[in-house]
Amino acid sequence: MERTESGWDQPAEPAPRWRSLLDRALLGRSDEQQQVGRAPIGVQRRAATVDGRAPAQPAYQTQPAHPGQVEWRQAARPDDPTGQAIGVLRRELGGPRVLAFANPKGGVHKTTATALAAATIGSVRGRGVLAWDDNELRGTLGLRAGSARHARTIRHLVADLAEVEATSGLALADRVDDYLRHASDGTYDVLAGEENPRFAQRLDQPTVRRVLELLRRTHDVVCVDTGNNVESPNWQTVLQAADQLVVTTVPREDAAFTADWMLDLLHELGLGQLAAGAVTLLSCATPGQQPLLADLRGHFASRTRAVTVVPYDPVLESGSSIEPAMLQPATRQAWLHACAVVLDPLTR
Repeated sequence: MERTESGWDQPAEPAPRWRSLLDRALLGRSDEQQQVGRAPIGVQRRAATVDGRAPAQPAYQTQPAHPGQVEWRQAARPDDPTGQAIGVLRRELGGPRVLAFANPKGGVHKTTATALAAATIGSVRGRGVLAWDDNELRGTLGLRAGSARHARTIRHLVADLAEVEATSGLALADRVDDYLRHASDGTYDVLAGEENPRFAQRLDQPTVRRVLELLRRTHDVVCVDTGNNVESPNWQTVLQAADQLVVTTVPREDAAFTADWMLDLLHELGLGQLAAGAVTLLSCATPGQQPLLADLRGHFASRTRAVTVVPYDPVLESGSSIEPAMLQPATRQAWLHACAVVLDPLTR
């Protein structure tokens, strides 16, 4: 790797920016020791973590409604962390909610996180969950998460947007469904980004607002893969409209720096409350020990509301279709708890 100002090519000696990040982590740990807060679903509010250490078998599954689908039921013991997580995901939301999955760097599991969060929430709630690939350029969510029943994308919905908006009642759900793909296990719907670069278009702010408002009329939870361009109107509009920010990253210096920079940017844009209330999702992209995991967990706990960790899973390594039922039991448990941390403050 070429030399850069951040010093990513010098693992033996942290650059000033990285040293500052570690200092923030230490400061965050000191602050945590002085704070005593409520601990929903068995994790501390200030530094909530889910490290994937779960029972070897998913003891809270029922028979799937669709082949390969994972469903969950309320645990028998109310003090059980899995039962508490399920209870959080089943609460009333008080209205439709938008979850924005963001990090301007590519390869930090934004698409994977968007799909698996939608699948996990949908498997518990049973309906009303959608994943939207709001990538400015060619996105892959529709290819990795949606069925191939048609090739329609956001471009087709935008072309017919006025007509669809004028529909109401049950007819509206049917009309919107014409533009959606469905996860293979039926747990959530997918609004695909444009997949043909010849027709790629940049959505303006009014159009993005109209699309979000439309999706709120038909779904309870809208998970948005925000793409990589923080200067684009669609990225900024989704962040402004989001009820909850999920910062996705992997235990790498470059990914952490970009996530950290994005949080600074949100404060500059007047979205400091969204940034402070964010959940940082640390995805382990490789097997074995993650040397930076503890430091990054501590650092982002000092910058965001909570930190969750999901383990490496070989099923996700190929980058092909995302099938939640194929994940290891510990991975499914970790995603269940992570999604409960994300939704907890939005429920009632």
